[in-house]
Amino acid sequence: MYQQMIFVNLPVNDLDASKRFFTELGYTINPQFSDEKAASVVISDTIFAMLLTKPFYATFTKKEVADATTTSEVLVCLSAESREKVDELVGKAIAAGGTESGETQDHGFMYGRAFDDLDGHTWEIMWMDPAAVQG
Repeated sequence: MYQQMIFVNLPVNDLDASKRFFTELGYTINPQFSDEKAASVVISDTIFAMLLTKPFYATFTKKEVADATTTSEVLVCLSAESREKVDELVGKAIAAGGTESGETQDHGFMYGRAFDDLDGHTWEIMWMDPAAVQG
C-alpha cells in the first residue's frame, strides 16, 4: 500500500550547524539527498526535513524568504509516543542550541511543548492519549 510522504523544506543560515542540531536530536542525514546546499533529515520513514541554504531555497520561490526568527512562516508539529518522549525531544533540542517556544500545553489527554531550531523554525511536539482519539 502506498504511504504518502512529507518533505518540509526549510531555509537555514548555516547548513553544517543545522545538520549537527538535528543529529543531536537523534535524527539521521540521508547522504543520497544531501550536498553542500541541502541536507535531507530523516525524521521517520515518511517524514523528512529538507534543510536548504537560503540562496538555494530562494531558487524554489519568487517570494521573499522569511526570517523565521522574526516572522512565523510555518509551525511543524510532530507526534510523540508519550509525554516523556515529548519532554525528551524538547530537552535534546534545547541542549543542542534550540530555544523553548511558548508554554507547555497540558490538557490531560493531550500534552505538548515546542522549540525553535537554530534558524527560528518552530517545532511542536505533542502526545495524545490514543483512547481520546478513538472517541
